[in-house]
Amino acid sequence: MELLSNAPAHATVPDRYVFPPEKRAAMQLDHDPACKVAFPVIDLHGGRALLSDNGQRRSQVASEIIAAGKEFGFFQVVNHGVGDDAVQEFRAAAAALFALPAEEKLPYCSYDMSKRFRLATSTSYDGGETRYWRDYVKFSCYPASHDNVRSWPSKPVEFAPRLVEYCEAVQELAQTLLGLVAEGLGLDAGFFADEYSSGDTNMSINYYPPCPDPTVTMGLPAHCDRYLLTLLSQADVAGLQARYGGRWLLVCPVPGAFVVNFGHQMEIITNGLLACVEHRAVTNSSAVRMSVATHVQPTDGCLIKPAPELVDEATHPAKYREFLFSEFLEAYDAADAGREDALEPFKTHHD
Repeated sequence: MELLSNAPAHATVPDRYVFPPEKRAAMQLDHDPACKVAFPVIDLHGGRALLSDNGQRRSQVASEIIAAGKEFGFFQVVNHGVGDDAVQEFRAAAAALFALPAEEKLPYCSYDMSKRFRLATSTSYDGGETRYWRDYVKFSCYPASHDNVRSWPSKPVEFAPRLVEYCEAVQELAQTLLGLVAEGLGLDAGFFADEYSSGDTNMSINYYPPCPDPTVTMGLPAHCDRYLLTLLSQADVAGLQARYGGRWLLVCPVPGAFVVNFGHQMEIITNGLLACVEHRAVTNSSAVRMSVATHVQPTDGCLIKPAPELVDEATHPAKYREFLFSEFLEAYDAADAGREDALEPFKTHHD
């Protein structure tokens, strides 16, 4: 497997990474001075402690999250309770993983999506011949069960302990956010706490080396997440774009923030109230960009359906049928992560 992280810096973009003009990123849209749209940044006032605050502040934060979800499907959170040391130490361990000699990474290289830990390049969801300018690892990161831990790499030695610390903190943040989402929607506080969010949490660590010509390459294709909720650490290097109002907007890095976006399952459970929004990654010529995405998901056997509290047969009928999460995973893979193709088998098609 030809990993970008194994190669010396490229002076030019190899042909296999050059996309046709119609598939390239229109970066000028992101920097249009006439566009005043910015993704919301929400202060969580310490994270978990906010849930014990029964006053106006918690209600206000819950309302801000719902408003951001309805309009954008993306927002950023600060003062979230995840320690900066935990974030930076795990990011350093992850960077060291990509920096290992090629022969030490080779045992983990695979495109087999059934493997618990796999290192690969480009993406599994685009059958075209052109490659994406990206290496990545995907694996089950939480809980730290025997089956999960034994699949993690032994080198660098700090990877596993830093991962455990990071994931415990991020998982707590995820549950805080889900509690606030439930409150903002008028659901029971623990609505998302069981099967909806207790599947093994997955992680994607994306590595984008500097690209000699970002105008002809892409880091990731446009896609939506199959999960319930994604929390992303993107540090200080921009590259994530999300679709808003028919255009692609850059999700500008905010120091210490996590980017949060809702997945397909959240859109279905909320009967379309909270949007699952397409996003993609672009490249840059000056710096390595590494993003760490933590994906919270249901159990495979979880029954997914619109929450009854959010359905009114007269005014807001159910937009989706009941299904098992495992059934959705199969449809998502068959649709190559395409938004509408993945959702189509589950729509009720009310006239």
